[in-house]
Amino acid sequence: MPDFTVSSEAVGLRLDLWMARQFPDHSRTEIQRWIKGSAVLVDGMPAKSSQRLEAAQCISVNPPTVAAEPALHAEPIPLDILYEDADLLVINKPAGLVVHPAPGHPAGTLVNAVMHHCPDIEGVGGDKRPGIVHRLDKDTSGLIVVAKNNRALRDLQRQFKSRTVKKEYLALLEGRLEQPQGRITAPIGRHPTERKRQAVYATIEAAGVRDAVTDFRTEAVYSASIIHGNATGRFTLVRATLHTGRTHQLRVHFAWLKHPIVGDRLYGYKKQRLNLGRPFLHAERLSFVLPSTGERMEFGAPLPFELSALLESLE
Repeated sequence: MPDFTVSSEAVGLRLDLWMARQFPDHSRTEIQRWIKGSAVLVDGMPAKSSQRLEAAQCISVNPPTVAAEPALHAEPIPLDILYEDADLLVINKPAGLVVHPAPGHPAGTLVNAVMHHCPDIEGVGGDKRPGIVHRLDKDTSGLIVVAKNNRALRDLQRQFKSRTVKKEYLALLEGRLEQPQGRITAPIGRHPTERKRQAVYATIEAAGVRDAVTDFRTEAVYSASIIHGNATGRFTLVRATLHTGRTHQLRVHFAWLKHPIVGDRLYGYKKQRLNLGRPFLHAERLSFVLPSTGERMEFGAPLPFELSALLESLE
């Protein structure tokens, strides 16, 4: 890649900011990794992202080679299909199943399973995530819709974007909520220092921060007389409706209320009071308009055994 010479207009800019302007197809975070890995040299020397540029400096850029992503392939993974027509599938996803291939999960995903069930879905909406309209976290169970053709994909994406799709979740929270129902309006963006986490922000003015709205209603309050040998604890089962679909939205919003989701070690307690190997979060209801007929349909998925058994133990 050719070297660059710092112009007078760029004097005083941070190195990472200047680089982001030269390479708009790459994120600033990625560019900062280049700099940290000495793939960017200033006058032949390694530099820091915060370094201020001086006139006529020579900047050499040698981005690291990115390995080609492995091709997707079909896998005979069982699927709990609740509904299917020529346009789409409604699937009850189990906890532990990743929705689409990603770093660390190149195979064994919902996409690989759907490709085996519907070979024609390959390439729908792109090669990396064929048919995927929305996502659920790996350890969240419940309803997810997958488009089988591009027309249905565009229609469903439009419904999600216009917020006419109704998504309801069941979540068990730590503690007892003071309000039996309410609305959380708190913008969400990537955590400023922890890459795997999201965080609540005061406004949407910061880069990457977007509005996020959650409605909730208490379904039941439970107590456990003994938790790891300690005193009585309270837990609240809530029904939550998503009006936006931000990454980890429910987990972030309820943690922000100081009532994190049971089993969530990323946003909740590191030492859990209840013995559950996953977050108690289940996409129970999903309602949208069928692209083929215009009919609104509502689908439901019962709580998986490990979640219903936990509630029974609390009762």
